[in-house]
Amino acid sequence: MTGKTHIFNAAEITPEILAQAVHEIEAGAVAVVPTDTVYGIGTGAFCEASIERIYKIKERPATSPLQILTGSLEQARKTATFTPGAERLAQAFWPGGLTMILPPSEKGRALTRGFAGLGLRVPGNPFLVSLLKAMEPPLACTSANLHGQPVLTDEAEVLKTFDGKVDFIFLGGSLSPTASSVADLTAEPILLREGSVPRAELERVWGGSFRVK
Repeated sequence: MTGKTHIFNAAEITPEILAQAVHEIEAGAVAVVPTDTVYGIGTGAFCEASIERIYKIKERPATSPLQILTGSLEQARKTATFTPGAERLAQAFWPGGLTMILPPSEKGRALTRGFAGLGLRVPGNPFLVSLLKAMEPPLACTSANLHGQPVLTDEAEVLKTFDGKVDFIFLGGSLSPTASSVADLTAEPILLREGSVPRAELERVWGGSFRVK
């Protein structure tokens, strides 16, 4: 949108600022936000031009999909198809550090960008949840770092990397250095990344083993 980045402390956001941010992100503004794992960068999930902008900002190949963040399991059900096993995992680990790749719903098919599944997560950061619950489309999001560089957990590094490149930066202090675990549940369960939710816990709730890729 513009070259000026609006910077806020997430803990001090007023309802008026939150409402304005929601309106602009839904319309395509790009924002860096704190999550319950690392900092993320995202925009309205149906804003194709802004999603392309995120790839350019991150210097990331468009062959790597963005995940979809929602404020609740109810919102997530609108965009993906949940099997009983996926429901159990969502009930056990959401909000939290588990990204599940699921078959899209009819509504969610437009968000897959040609991929077979849709990566979904309900984060646990209170500010981000309040933002997501107020959004009509979900948030297309990925880690806030340049491609191939370490994920960002520190406010100073976030500002150094993204000030002047995005529309909003919401600062949330120092975050966890551990990214979410990623499980592909579109067919046989595959653990693509073991992060903040251990494999053993996923297998216990799922009721079977995960193949590790």
